Amino acid sequence: MSSYFKDISKIQYEGVDSNNPLSFKYYDEDKVILGKKMKDHLRFATCYWHTFTWPGLDPFGGPTFERPWMQQGDPIEKAEEKLDEAFDFFDKITTPFFCFHDRDISPEGKNYSETQKNFFHIIDLMEKKLSKSKVKLLWGTANAFSHRRYMAGASTNPDPEVFAYKAAQVKDCMEATMRLGGQNYVLWGGREGYETILNTNMKLEMNNLARFLELVVNHKHKIGFKGQILLEPKPHEPTKHQYDFDSAACLALIRKAGLENEIHLNIEVNHATLSGHNFEHEIAYAIANNALGSIDINRGDTLLGWDTDQFPNNPLELLMPFYHIFSNGGFKQGGLNFDAKIRRQSIDPEDLFYAHIGGMDVAARSLIAVEKMINDKELSSYIKNRYKKWDQDLGKFIHSKEGNLETIANKVISENIEPEPQSGQQEYLENILNKYL
Repeated sequence: MSSYFKDISKIQYEGVDSNNPLSFKYYDEDKVILGKKMKDHLRFATCYWHTFTWPGLDPFGGPTFERPWMQQGDPIEKAEEKLDEAFDFFDKITTPFFCFHDRDISPEGKNYSETQKNFFHIIDLMEKKLSKSKVKLLWGTANAFSHRRYMAGASTNPDPEVFAYKAAQVKDCMEATMRLGGQNYVLWGGREGYETILNTNMKLEMNNLARFLELVVNHKHKIGFKGQILLEPKPHEPTKHQYDFDSAACLALIRKAGLENEIHLNIEVNHATLSGHNFEHEIAYAIANNALGSIDINRGDTLLGWDTDQFPNNPLELLMPFYHIFSNGGFKQGGLNFDAKIRRQSIDPEDLFYAHIGGMDVAARSLIAVEKMINDKELSSYIKNRYKKWDQDLGKFIHSKEGNLETIANKVISENIEPEPQSGQQEYLENILNKYL
């Protein structure tokens, strides 16, 4: 019986003139944008971990949240209580999807058999919840980073017993995700890297990681899972050198395993910035390599050096990433997962709703603006014109069978090619971008 959110009603769209903080101002889920309903474009998901499991810790302070399911008691009973409250929240915030780690929803046992029993007990209950709720599962994943057994990595651990333990954990979580109708399965590395090269066999670790990717894909086909397998780029935290540092590094791993047609990317905003890129770069890179699968939508804090996982609050920051996503067809099986947590001083039940409402409204505002950008074609026409010579004689020749260094060099001489630099007009383009918000 859920009670934590009992004083909060289902969140409704009331428009920009509403002063009700528990209402949507821009997210009108049935509003048609670019030929589809807003909810079908954005495909929002609430994450189980930050929303219901994170207790308000930071690197210098302990828990600040005192939610009923976080109190002392029988671990399974508390997991059941958390499940009740989570589905009450899902139904009231109206995100079409949710996501979970296996250890978010059920506790570890004394051994793997007991852990497995706990996990499938909650999966049984979750399956019943899903049959009565409109929410669906966007993706599941295994937590192979929190427990001390994973302190030296999971599939990159020097001990094959740890590799095997993760394999068992991922097998169960994949099968549970399929059973619950999940549309994706995410591989989140966390500790797939090293802290010092002094004790590291990098070649073996990367080969083992490639082997694990191969095992996951093989199991997907064995059980008939139709969802996407997604690998999530993760720089620095918590390991100094991560093998899955950014989109490019992940694609190198995927190609090393020969699985570029099997595994796509789950890209997070805060991870992109921590890797030294911006979000739009990671999105554009993934799209250019036919590898975009899904998004973890959040933001970092430019004054802090860790993964703060804050809710998005600036439409301009999402404008270009959304432009790339939705001008290239949008999501198929992926979506926008709020891998974000409220601040540790935000201790009221309403604060979880304020955060999600704000993030959903910000994404909706960005989508509305992107529709205008796509329909106006100013940016796409500019880029097409900038590269138009590649569709002309010389561009075609460079890519033809006749084109080689010698024949290209001969053309430079025979045709007296003397390139004249052209302005990139960045400021002009930035002014165009700003008018959409």
